[in-house]
Amino acid sequence: MLEKIHLFHTNDIHSHFEYWQRMHSFIQTQRTEFAKLGEPSFLFDIGDHIDRSNIYTEATLGKGNVELLNEAQYDVVTIGNNEGITLSYNELHTLYDNANFEVVVGNIEPIKGIKPKWLKPYTILKTKYGTTIGVIGATAMFEVFYKELNWHITEPRAVFVQLANQLKEQVDIVVCLSHMGITEDELLANECPNIDVIFGAHTHHLFEEGKLVNNVMLTGCGKFGVYAGHLILEFDHTTRNVVKKKELVIENAILPEKEGEALFLANLMEQGKQLLQTPIFQTMKSYNKEWFHYSQLSNLFSEAILDFTDADCTMFNAGIFLDQLKKGEITNFDIHKILPHPINICVIELSGKELKEVYLQAQNEQWPNLELKGLGFRGSIFGKLLTYQFSMNKHRELIIKDEVVELDRNYKLATLDMFTFGYFFPNFKYAKKKYYLPLFLRDILIEYGKKVL
Repeated sequence: MLEKIHLFHTNDIHSHFEYWQRMHSFIQTQRTEFAKLGEPSFLFDIGDHIDRSNIYTEATLGKGNVELLNEAQYDVVTIGNNEGITLSYNELHTLYDNANFEVVVGNIEPIKGIKPKWLKPYTILKTKYGTTIGVIGATAMFEVFYKELNWHITEPRAVFVQLANQLKEQVDIVVCLSHMGITEDELLANECPNIDVIFGAHTHHLFEEGKLVNNVMLTGCGKFGVYAGHLILEFDHTTRNVVKKKELVIENAILPEKEGEALFLANLMEQGKQLLQTPIFQTMKSYNKEWFHYSQLSNLFSEAILDFTDADCTMFNAGIFLDQLKKGEITNFDIHKILPHPINICVIELSGKELKEVYLQAQNEQWPNLELKGLGFRGSIFGKLLTYQFSMNKHRELIIKDEVVELDRNYKLATLDMFTFGYFFPNFKYAKKKYYLPLFLRDILIEYGKKVL
Protein backbone atom coordinates (compact mmCIF):
# COMPACT_ATOMS: atom_id res chain seq x y z
CA MET A 1 0.00 0.00 0.00
CA LEU A 2 1.19 3.52 -0.88
CA GLU A 3 0.05 6.23 1.54
CA LYS A 4 0.06 9.90 0.57
CA ILE A 5 0.83 12.29 3.43
CA HIS A 6 0.48 16.07 2.99
CA LEU A 7 2.66 18.39 5.08
CA PHE A 8 1.78 22.08 4.80
CA HIS A 9 4.30 24.56 6.20
CA THR A 10 4.96 28.26 6.79
CA ASN A 11 8.02 30.14 7.98
CA ASP A 12 9.21 33.64 8.83
CA ILE A 13 5.76 35.23 8.74
CA HIS A 14 7.13 38.07 10.93
CA SER A 15 3.57 39.15 11.81
CA HIS A 16 2.78 39.99 8.18
CA PHE A 17 -0.88 39.02 7.96
CA GLU A 18 -1.78 40.50 4.57
CA TYR A 19 -2.35 37.04 3.06
CA TRP A 20 -3.07 35.19 6.30
CA GLN A 21 -6.79 34.64 5.79
CA ARG A 22 -6.68 33.58 2.16
CA MET A 23 -3.67 31.32 2.79
CA HIS A 24 -5.37 29.42 5.60
CA SER A 25 -8.72 29.30 3.85
CA PHE A 26 -6.93 27.60 0.97
CA ILE A 27 -4.94 25.23 3.21
CA GLN A 28 -8.00 24.24 5.24
CA THR A 29 -9.99 23.56 2.07
CA GLN A 30 -7.13 21.43 0.76
CA ARG A 31 -6.88 19.51 4.02
CA THR A 32 -10.63 18.83 4.00
CA GLU A 33 -10.48 17.51 0.43
CA PHE A 34 -7.49 15.29 1.21
CA ALA A 35 -9.29 13.92 4.28
CA LYS A 36 -12.20 12.91 2.04
CA LEU A 37 -9.71 10.97 -0.07
CA GLY A 38 -8.31 9.29 3.03
CA GLU A 39 -5.02 11.19 2.76
CA PRO A 40 -3.77 12.59 6.10
CA SER A 41 -2.34 16.11 6.42
CA PHE A 42 -0.49 18.20 8.99
CA LEU A 43 0.41 21.89 9.31
CA PHE A 44 3.73 23.22 10.65
CA ASP A 45 5.28 26.64 11.32
CA ILE A 46 9.06 26.94 11.36
CA GLY A 47 9.48 30.01 13.56
CA ASP A 48 9.63 33.81 13.46
CA HIS A 49 5.87 33.89 13.28
CA ILE A 50 5.98 36.88 15.63
CA ASP A 51 7.62 40.24 15.05
CA ARG A 52 7.28 42.96 17.64
CA SER A 53 7.43 45.69 15.01
CA ASN A 54 3.78 44.74 14.42
CA ILE A 55 1.38 46.67 16.66
CA TYR A 56 -0.87 43.66 17.40
CA THR A 57 2.09 41.43 18.27
CA GLU A 58 3.66 44.12 20.43
CA ALA A 59 0.44 44.79 22.33
CA THR A 60 -0.23 41.10 23.01
CA LEU A 61 3.46 40.14 23.40
CA GLY A 62 2.96 37.38 20.83
CA LYS A 63 -0.04 35.74 22.45
CA GLY A 64 -2.26 37.17 19.72
CA ASN A 65 -0.09 35.28 17.22
CA VAL A 66 -0.68 32.09 19.18
CA GLU A 67 -4.44 32.67 18.90
CA LEU A 68 -4.08 33.00 15.13
CA LEU A 69 -2.07 29.76 14.99
CA ASN A 70 -4.79 28.04 17.04
CA GLU A 71 -7.53 29.27 14.71
CA ALA A 72 -5.57 28.07 11.67
CA GLN A 73 -5.28 24.59 13.28
CA TYR A 74 -1.50 24.21 13.25
CA ASP A 75 -0.25 20.87 14.52
CA VAL A 76 3.39 21.60 15.43
CA VAL A 77 5.61 24.71 15.50
CA THR A 78 9.13 25.62 16.50
CA ILE A 79 10.49 28.98 17.56
CA GLY A 80 12.70 31.43 15.70
CA ASN A 81 14.96 34.10 17.10
CA ASN A 82 12.04 36.56 17.16
CA GLU A 83 10.22 34.34 19.64
CA GLY A 84 13.41 33.39 21.45
CA ILE A 85 15.31 36.63 22.00
CA THR A 86 12.86 39.52 21.54
CA LEU A 87 10.72 38.46 24.50
CA SER A 88 11.73 38.48 28.14
CA TYR A 89 12.25 35.17 29.90
CA ASN A 90 8.80 35.25 31.48
CA GLU A 91 7.12 36.35 28.25
CA LEU A 92 8.59 33.41 26.32
CA HIS A 93 8.00 31.05 29.24
CA THR A 94 4.25 31.74 29.09
CA LEU A 95 3.90 32.43 25.34
CA TYR A 96 2.41 29.05 24.43
CA ASP A 97 0.43 28.36 27.59
CA ASN A 98 -2.84 28.42 25.63
CA ALA A 99 -1.55 26.78 22.46
CA ASN A 100 -3.66 24.01 20.90
CA PHE A 101 -0.59 22.77 19.00
CA GLU A 102 2.71 21.29 20.06
CA VAL A 103 5.97 23.24 20.28
CA VAL A 104 9.23 21.41 19.57
CA VAL A 105 12.56 23.06 20.38
CA GLY A 106 15.33 20.64 21.24
CA ASN A 107 18.14 23.06 21.94
CA ILE A 108 16.95 25.48 24.64
CA GLU A 109 16.17 25.11 28.34
CA PRO A 110 16.09 27.49 31.30
CA ILE A 111 19.36 28.19 33.08
CA LYS A 112 17.41 28.70 36.31
CA GLY A 113 13.81 27.81 36.97
CA ILE A 114 11.28 25.26 35.76
CA LYS A 115 11.04 24.32 32.11
CA PRO A 116 7.78 25.55 30.52
CA LYS A 117 5.20 22.81 30.02
CA TRP A 118 5.02 23.41 26.27
CA LEU A 119 8.74 22.93 25.63
CA LYS A 120 9.71 19.53 24.22
CA PRO A 121 12.48 18.31 21.88
CA TYR A 122 10.20 16.31 19.59
CA THR A 123 6.74 14.89 19.11
CA ILE A 124 5.43 11.84 17.27
CA LEU A 125 2.45 12.18 14.94
CA LYS A 126 0.49 9.19 13.68
CA THR A 127 -1.65 8.91 10.56
CA LYS A 128 -4.93 7.00 10.40
CA TYR A 129 -3.00 4.12 8.82
CA GLY A 130 -0.54 3.89 11.69
CA THR A 131 2.41 5.61 10.01
CA THR A 132 4.51 7.45 12.60
CA ILE A 133 6.21 10.77 11.95
CA GLY A 134 8.86 12.05 14.33
CA VAL A 135 8.92 15.87 14.33
CA ILE A 136 12.03 17.48 15.80
CA GLY A 137 12.74 21.20 16.14
CA ALA A 138 15.58 23.57 16.97
CA THR A 139 16.40 27.23 16.59
CA ALA A 140 19.33 29.42 15.59
CA MET A 141 22.34 29.82 17.84
CA PHE A 142 22.30 33.28 19.48
CA GLU A 143 24.17 32.14 22.56
CA VAL A 144 25.00 35.49 24.19
CA PHE A 145 21.43 36.76 23.79
CA TYR A 146 19.81 33.61 25.16
CA LYS A 147 22.19 33.56 28.13
CA GLU A 148 21.27 37.16 29.03
CA LEU A 149 17.62 36.06 29.01
CA ASN A 150 18.17 33.02 31.29
CA TRP A 151 18.06 30.40 28.51
CA HIS A 152 20.77 27.85 27.81
CA ILE A 153 21.06 27.10 24.10
CA THR A 154 23.04 24.30 22.48
CA GLU A 155 24.30 23.95 18.92
CA PRO A 156 21.19 23.02 16.90
CA ARG A 157 22.75 20.81 14.21
CA ALA A 158 24.24 18.46 16.80
CA VAL A 159 20.85 18.27 18.54
CA PHE A 160 19.12 17.42 15.26
CA VAL A 161 21.57 14.62 14.49
CA GLN A 162 21.21 13.11 17.95
CA LEU A 163 17.39 13.30 17.92
CA ALA A 164 17.06 12.02 14.36
CA ASN A 165 19.27 9.00 15.03
CA GLN A 166 17.37 8.32 18.26
CA LEU A 167 13.94 8.59 16.66
CA LYS A 168 14.72 6.62 13.51
CA GLU A 169 14.46 3.45 15.60
CA GLN A 170 10.97 4.43 16.79
CA VAL A 171 9.23 6.07 13.81
CA ASP A 172 8.72 5.60 10.08
CA ILE A 173 9.49 9.18 9.00
CA VAL A 174 11.69 11.89 10.54
CA VAL A 175 11.14 15.57 9.73
CA CYS A 176 12.95 18.63 11.10
CA LEU A 177 11.49 22.04 11.84
CA SER A 178 14.74 23.94 11.41
CA HIS A 179 15.16 27.63 12.19
CA MET A 180 18.90 27.41 11.52
CA GLY A 181 19.22 28.80 7.97
CA ILE A 182 20.03 27.26 4.61
CA THR A 183 23.77 26.68 5.11
CA GLU A 184 23.22 24.74 8.33
CA ASP A 185 20.34 22.82 6.74
CA GLU A 186 22.58 21.66 3.89
CA LEU A 187 25.30 20.61 6.31
CA LEU A 188 22.73 18.72 8.36
CA ALA A 189 21.39 16.90 5.29
CA ASN A 190 24.87 15.72 4.37
CA GLU A 191 25.61 14.69 7.94
CA CYS A 192 22.38 12.87 8.75
CA PRO A 193 20.65 10.80 6.04
CA ASN A 194 18.23 9.47 8.68
CA ILE A 195 16.26 12.69 8.19
CA ASP A 196 13.62 12.60 5.47
CA VAL A 197 12.72 16.31 5.30
CA ILE A 198 14.20 19.54 6.65
CA PHE A 199 11.63 22.32 6.74
CA GLY A 200 13.80 25.44 6.57
CA ALA A 201 13.58 29.04 7.79
CA HIS A 202 15.62 31.95 9.20
CA THR A 203 17.50 32.90 6.01
CA HIS A 204 14.26 33.56 4.10
CA HIS A 205 15.29 31.33 1.21
CA LEU A 206 12.77 30.13 -1.36
CA PHE A 207 12.89 26.64 -2.89
CA GLU A 208 9.96 26.47 -5.30
CA GLU A 209 10.36 22.71 -5.79
CA GLY A 210 12.40 21.94 -2.70
CA LYS A 211 16.04 20.92 -2.89
CA LEU A 212 17.37 17.37 -2.52
CA VAL A 213 20.66 17.09 -0.63
CA ASN A 214 21.89 13.57 0.15
CA ASN A 215 18.31 12.37 -0.51
CA VAL A 216 17.04 14.73 2.21
CA MET A 217 14.37 17.16 0.99
CA LEU A 218 15.02 20.77 1.96
CA THR A 219 12.30 23.43 1.85
CA GLY A 220 12.04 27.18 2.29
CA CYS A 221 9.17 29.58 1.63
CA GLY A 222 10.77 33.01 1.75
CA LYS A 223 9.32 35.47 4.26
CA PHE A 224 6.30 37.55 5.27
CA GLY A 225 3.71 34.94 4.24
CA VAL A 226 4.17 35.59 0.53
CA TYR A 227 4.50 31.82 0.08
CA ALA A 228 3.47 28.67 1.90
CA GLY A 229 4.65 25.13 1.25
CA HIS A 230 2.92 21.84 0.51
CA LEU A 231 5.12 18.76 0.74
CA ILE A 232 3.71 15.44 -0.46
CA LEU A 233 5.25 12.24 0.85
CA GLU A 234 4.46 8.78 -0.46
CA PHE A 235 5.08 6.07 2.10
CA ASP A 236 5.30 2.41 1.08
CA HIS A 237 3.80 0.25 3.83
CA THR A 238 5.41 -2.89 2.41
CA THR A 239 9.00 -1.65 2.57
CA ARG A 240 8.29 0.89 5.35
CA ASN A 241 10.10 3.58 3.37
CA VAL A 242 9.35 6.99 1.88
CA VAL A 243 9.45 6.39 -1.86
CA LYS A 244 8.57 9.88 -3.14
CA LYS A 245 8.97 13.48 -1.95
CA LYS A 246 7.42 16.36 -3.84
CA GLU A 247 7.38 20.01 -2.77
CA LEU A 248 4.87 22.52 -4.12
CA VAL A 249 5.00 26.24 -3.29
CA ILE A 250 1.75 28.13 -2.85
CA GLU A 251 1.94 31.77 -4.01
CA ASN A 252 -0.48 33.39 -1.61
CA ALA A 253 -0.83 36.70 -3.46
CA ILE A 254 -2.61 35.02 -6.37
CA LEU A 255 -5.01 33.02 -4.20
CA PRO A 256 -8.62 34.24 -4.22
CA GLU A 257 -9.04 37.20 -1.89
CA LYS A 258 -10.97 36.33 1.24
CA GLU A 259 -13.94 38.52 2.03
CA GLY A 260 -13.19 40.84 4.93
CA GLU A 261 -9.37 40.75 4.65
CA ALA A 262 -9.03 44.52 4.97
CA LEU A 263 -11.34 44.54 7.99
CA PHE A 264 -9.37 41.68 9.58
CA LEU A 265 -6.12 43.65 9.26
CA ALA A 266 -7.75 46.86 10.48
CA ASN A 267 -9.17 45.05 13.51
CA LEU A 268 -5.74 43.66 14.46
CA MET A 269 -4.27 47.13 14.14
CA GLU A 270 -7.05 48.69 16.20
CA GLN A 271 -6.79 46.05 18.93
CA GLY A 272 -3.07 46.65 19.19
CA LYS A 273 -3.49 50.41 19.16
CA GLN A 274 -6.09 50.34 21.94
CA LEU A 275 -3.93 48.10 24.12
CA LEU A 276 -0.97 50.47 23.70
CA GLN A 277 -2.86 53.69 24.43
CA THR A 278 -1.52 53.91 27.99
CA PRO A 279 -0.20 57.44 28.69
CA ILE A 280 3.45 57.34 29.74
CA PHE A 281 4.66 60.96 29.86
CA GLN A 282 4.00 64.52 28.67
CA THR A 283 6.17 66.63 26.36
CA MET A 284 6.28 70.42 26.31
CA LYS A 285 7.37 70.58 22.66
CA SER A 286 7.70 68.36 19.59
CA TYR A 287 11.00 66.71 18.63
CA ASN A 288 11.67 66.50 14.89
CA LYS A 289 13.33 63.55 13.14
CA GLU A 290 15.82 63.71 10.28
CA TRP A 291 17.34 60.84 8.34
CA PHE A 292 20.35 62.72 6.95
CA HIS A 293 21.14 65.11 9.81
CA TYR A 294 21.21 65.35 13.58
CA SER A 295 17.79 66.23 14.98
CA GLN A 296 16.02 67.16 18.19
CA LEU A 297 14.85 63.57 18.48
CA SER A 298 18.32 62.09 17.93
CA ASN A 299 19.72 64.49 20.54
CA LEU A 300 17.10 63.35 23.05
CA PHE A 301 17.70 59.68 22.23
CA SER A 302 21.47 60.04 22.67
CA GLU A 303 20.85 61.49 26.13
CA ALA A 304 18.62 58.52 26.94
CA ILE A 305 21.25 55.98 25.86
CA LEU A 306 24.11 57.65 27.69
CA ASP A 307 22.01 58.02 30.82
CA PHE A 308 20.97 54.36 30.67
CA THR A 309 24.40 52.86 29.95
CA ASP A 310 26.80 55.40 31.49
CA ALA A 311 28.99 54.87 28.41
CA ASP A 312 31.61 57.37 27.22
CA CYS A 313 29.94 57.94 23.87
CA THR A 314 27.22 56.62 21.59
CA MET A 315 26.59 55.98 17.92
CA PHE A 316 23.44 55.04 15.98
CA ASN A 317 21.92 55.61 12.55
CA ALA A 318 19.30 58.30 12.01
CA GLY A 319 17.13 55.92 9.98
CA ILE A 320 15.92 54.25 13.18
CA PHE A 321 13.44 57.07 13.78
CA LEU A 322 10.27 56.42 11.78
CA ASP A 323 8.21 59.26 13.25
CA GLN A 324 8.71 62.44 15.25
CA LEU A 325 7.92 62.81 18.94
CA LYS A 326 4.84 65.00 19.14
CA LYS A 327 3.99 67.62 21.72
CA GLY A 328 1.57 66.63 24.49
CA GLU A 329 0.50 63.30 25.96
CA ILE A 330 2.66 60.41 24.78
CA THR A 331 1.52 56.77 24.79
CA ASN A 332 3.23 53.43 24.18
CA PHE A 333 1.63 53.48 20.72
CA ASP A 334 3.34 56.80 19.91
CA ILE A 335 6.76 55.49 20.93
CA HIS A 336 6.25 52.25 19.02
CA LYS A 337 5.57 54.25 15.85
CA ILE A 338 8.91 56.01 16.33
CA LEU A 339 11.03 52.96 17.22
CA PRO A 340 9.32 49.70 16.14
CA HIS A 341 12.58 47.78 15.79
CA PRO A 342 13.37 44.68 17.93
CA ILE A 343 16.85 46.11 18.57
CA ASN A 344 18.77 46.21 21.84
CA ILE A 345 21.54 48.49 23.08
CA CYS A 346 25.04 47.07 23.37
CA VAL A 347 28.05 48.62 25.11
CA ILE A 348 31.37 47.75 23.47
CA GLU A 349 34.82 48.25 25.00
CA LEU A 350 37.31 49.61 22.46
CA SER A 351 40.76 51.13 22.65
CA GLY A 352 41.14 54.75 21.61
CA LYS A 353 42.83 53.55 18.42
CA GLU A 354 39.92 51.20 17.62
CA LEU A 355 37.37 53.90 18.40
CA LYS A 356 39.11 56.27 16.00
CA GLU A 357 38.88 53.64 13.27
CA VAL A 358 35.17 53.26 14.02
CA TYR A 359 34.66 57.01 13.74
CA LEU A 360 36.37 57.09 10.35
CA GLN A 361 34.33 54.11 9.12
CA ALA A 362 31.17 55.90 10.25
CA GLN A 363 31.82 58.63 7.67
CA ASN A 364 31.08 56.18 4.83
CA GLU A 365 29.16 58.28 2.31
CA GLN A 366 27.31 55.27 0.89
CA TRP A 367 25.58 54.27 4.13
CA PRO A 368 22.95 57.04 4.54
CA ASN A 369 21.03 55.99 1.39
CA LEU A 370 21.45 52.26 1.99
CA GLU A 371 18.14 50.38 1.90
CA LEU A 372 18.70 48.21 4.95
CA LYS A 373 16.75 45.01 5.54
CA GLY A 374 17.13 42.63 8.47
CA LEU A 375 19.43 42.74 11.52
CA GLY A 376 16.39 43.82 13.54
CA PHE A 377 16.00 47.03 11.53
CA ARG A 378 12.38 47.71 10.52
CA GLY A 379 12.82 51.04 8.74
CA SER A 380 13.50 51.74 5.08
CA ILE A 381 16.87 53.48 4.74
CA PHE A 382 19.93 53.49 6.97
CA GLY A 383 20.29 57.27 7.32
CA LYS A 384 23.27 59.26 8.61
CA LEU A 385 25.42 57.55 11.21
CA LEU A 386 25.30 59.86 14.21
CA THR A 387 28.06 60.08 16.80
CA TYR A 388 27.57 61.71 20.19
CA GLN A 389 30.29 62.70 22.68
CA PHE A 390 33.01 61.73 20.24
CA SER A 391 34.27 63.66 17.21
CA MET A 392 37.48 64.56 15.36
CA ASN A 393 39.29 67.91 15.62
CA LYS A 394 41.21 69.72 12.90
CA HIS A 395 44.38 67.87 13.92
CA ARG A 396 42.61 64.55 13.18
CA GLU A 397 42.62 63.69 16.88
CA LEU A 398 39.61 61.92 18.34
CA ILE A 399 37.85 63.89 21.08
CA ILE A 400 35.64 62.37 23.80
CA LYS A 401 33.92 64.78 26.21
CA ASP A 402 36.27 67.62 25.14
CA GLU A 403 39.39 65.56 25.81
CA VAL A 404 41.83 64.04 23.31
CA VAL A 405 41.51 60.27 23.27
CA GLU A 406 44.42 58.20 24.54
CA LEU A 407 44.98 55.59 21.84
CA ASP A 408 45.92 52.78 24.24
CA ARG A 409 43.17 53.48 26.78
CA ASN A 410 39.82 51.62 26.71
CA TYR A 411 36.52 53.45 26.22
CA LYS A 412 32.88 52.36 26.27
CA LEU A 413 30.78 52.90 23.17
CA ALA A 414 26.99 52.43 23.43
CA THR A 415 25.49 51.40 20.10
CA LEU A 416 22.87 49.19 18.45
CA ASP A 417 23.16 45.42 18.63
CA MET A 418 22.77 45.18 14.84
CA PHE A 419 26.22 46.75 14.46
CA THR A 420 27.81 43.86 16.37
CA PHE A 421 26.93 41.16 13.81
CA GLY A 422 29.95 41.99 11.64
CA TYR A 423 28.33 43.57 8.59
CA PHE A 424 29.20 47.23 9.28
CA PHE A 425 32.00 47.04 11.84
CA PRO A 426 33.75 43.64 11.71
CA ASN A 427 35.94 44.35 14.76
CA PHE A 428 32.81 44.73 16.95
CA LYS A 429 32.14 41.03 16.59
CA TYR A 430 35.14 40.05 18.71
CA ALA A 431 35.32 42.99 21.12
CA LYS A 432 34.24 42.76 24.76
CA LYS A 433 30.60 43.79 24.95
CA LYS A 434 27.48 43.76 27.05
CA TYR A 435 23.98 43.48 25.61
CA TYR A 436 21.10 45.07 27.51
CA LEU A 437 18.21 42.64 27.22
CA PRO A 438 15.23 42.43 27.05
CA LEU A 439 14.88 46.23 26.73
CA PHE A 440 14.41 47.59 23.21
CA LEU A 441 15.38 51.08 22.03
CA ARG A 442 11.83 52.27 22.64
CA ASP A 443 11.92 51.02 26.24
CA ILE A 444 15.04 53.09 26.94
CA LEU A 445 13.45 56.20 25.43
CA ILE A 446 10.29 55.62 27.49
CA GLU A 447 12.19 55.34 30.78
CA TYR A 448 14.19 58.48 30.02
CA GLY A 449 11.09 60.37 28.99
CA LYS A 450 9.40 59.48 32.27
CA LYS A 451 12.39 60.82 34.12
CA VAL A 452 13.16 64.11 32.37
CA LEU A 453 10.21 65.18 30.20
